[in-house]
Amino acid sequence: MGGDHGANVVIPGAEIALVRHPDIHFLLYGNEQVVRPLLEQHPRVRDASTFHHCDVAIAMDTKPSQALRQGRWKSSMWKSIEAVKTGEASVAVSAGNTGALMAMSKFCLRTMANIERPAIAAIWPTLRGESVVLDVGATIGADAQQLIDFSILGGAMARAVFGIERPTVGLLNIGVEEVKGLEEVRTAGRLLRDTPLRSLQYAGFVEGDDLGKGTVDVVVTEGFAGNIALKTAEGTAKQIGSYLRSAMNRTFMSKIGYLFAKGAFDLLREKMDPRKVNGGVFLGLNGIVIKSHGGTDAEGYASAIDLAYDMVKNELTHKIAQDLVHYHRGRYAEAAPTSEGDL
Repeated sequence: MGGDHGANVVIPGAEIALVRHPDIHFLLYGNEQVVRPLLEQHPRVRDASTFHHCDVAIAMDTKPSQALRQGRWKSSMWKSIEAVKTGEASVAVSAGNTGALMAMSKFCLRTMANIERPAIAAIWPTLRGESVVLDVGATIGADAQQLIDFSILGGAMARAVFGIERPTVGLLNIGVEEVKGLEEVRTAGRLLRDTPLRSLQYAGFVEGDDLGKGTVDVVVTEGFAGNIALKTAEGTAKQIGSYLRSAMNRTFMSKIGYLFAKGAFDLLREKMDPRKVNGGVFLGLNGIVIKSHGGTDAEGYASAIDLAYDMVKNELTHKIAQDLVHYHRGRYAEAAPTSEGDL
């Protein structure tokens, strides 16, 4: 029921995803008067889904605290997350209110052992393919240990999405030199460098332009800087697209030139299409929740479902749990006494 278009995007998006993944079964939570007519228009989704009526839907402008008070136990958002907790669903996907979705997810699913705060991870298109970037808005400010946690979470996601055995991880900073940046970032970098991790390779600090270059497989930052970077990239993509459309329509000769270069422009449009990488993954919870962009269309929502499908198929939660256990066992072994004299 959330997002700018609600069920009018969710149901058609589910049909697109169902063509790609015929083995999906949907659990749909929403207002029956809105959803039922759409299901009749999309019989493929109707036949591959179980519908649950909910009287309450969380509005896009509702504060997280209000959402918890008004929608806990009964809203469509809560019910979808609760289905993950009970094991009835493998993953929850929503285009609704981000703050409310995170608050409900954290309250319902709880964070994994040794994880203080969750993160939102996004797939980022780069010159060499794609990278994982986190956090893009869940945690404003982060200490050194949380940045290390984000590195482990992001590394596990890169393994699940890209199939890389030991993905490279970089900390976003104002320079690559070890003396630059906030103290928490420098401390996290030193600890990552000094702690051998079998699940990732720490590559040092990376700068803002490395996001587009794809210098590393995973870029780690706190949510304030990450969200600004994400919104800046989205705005820049729209700006470039607007410039190109204006240039191609400016003169008769430019229109002729566009016809000759149409194939190249179509490829560029495909590369810059934000719908292809729609979906932020809530990491660090005891279950998987995917946040779709609220303003996306059916194709974009289908991409979020595709991402959800891949996260479940590649056992993201299991990979994260394994990596966390290995990391904390290593820390415990380093801190443990080695002889009677150390006791």
